[in-house]
Amino acid sequence: MGKSKILVIVEGAKTDFNLMKRLLSVYGISETHQIVSYNTNIYTLYSQLPDSYDEYDDIDLLQLLKEREKDESKRTLLNERYSDILLVFDLDPQAPDFAPEKVIKMTKYFTESTNMGKLYLNYPMVESFYHMSDIPDEKYNEYIVSLDGLKNKKYKQMVHNICRDGDYTKFASNKEECDIVIKQNLEKSKLLTNTNEYLPNSIDILNKQLDLLINKKIISVLCTCIFYIAEYNSDFI
Repeated sequence: MGKSKILVIVEGAKTDFNLMKRLLSVYGISETHQIVSYNTNIYTLYSQLPDSYDEYDDIDLLQLLKEREKDESKRTLLNERYSDILLVFDLDPQAPDFAPEKVIKMTKYFTESTNMGKLYLNYPMVESFYHMSDIPDEKYNEYIVSLDGLKNKKYKQMVHNICRDGDYTKFASNKEECDIVIKQNLEKSKLLTNTNEYLPNSIDILNKQLDLLINKKIISVLCTCIFYIAEYNSDFI
């Protein structure tokens, strides 16, 4: 992707924004990226999309984002030209408007950053990045969260309790530790999808997660927005 200007749309204004800001800074690519928070979940974005899948090719993503954006400074950023667009959202299966067919449709469509935009889904949400008691965490592959726990809004507090140092700002604050966290998530995604590919396919990950959700009422904790770093740096591993 070279030195092109890249737009990163994140779901939240705090945890999501701060994580991506840190990662881009740690890996020395912050100057070529612009982060903008959408401030609502992926299902709100879905509601803005055409009903017919055949109409998806006519989507002007930046225009859709501007339609609901009231912050003039963000609208100005969305008026600029970008070579790539990244979408960082949470699965949020506890959301009242969650539906498997919605997220499947979006995952199948938003696959190319230089065209329609590329979607990165975190499972169950962006806090999965901090869901580690140490770096590395030998138990990370075993970590799951129940749907009941998500509905009861216990997950974020659980992560705060588990997170090393109990402080997100101190967690993986340098490149060496970020490398480890990314690699652990990559390895977990490979185990989840039973593949040896460098980067497992996003729809394969989603299908496996939905299978766990439907049949066992659980989600395997996995942060995929950080896979962008591995994609950007082809020699990451």
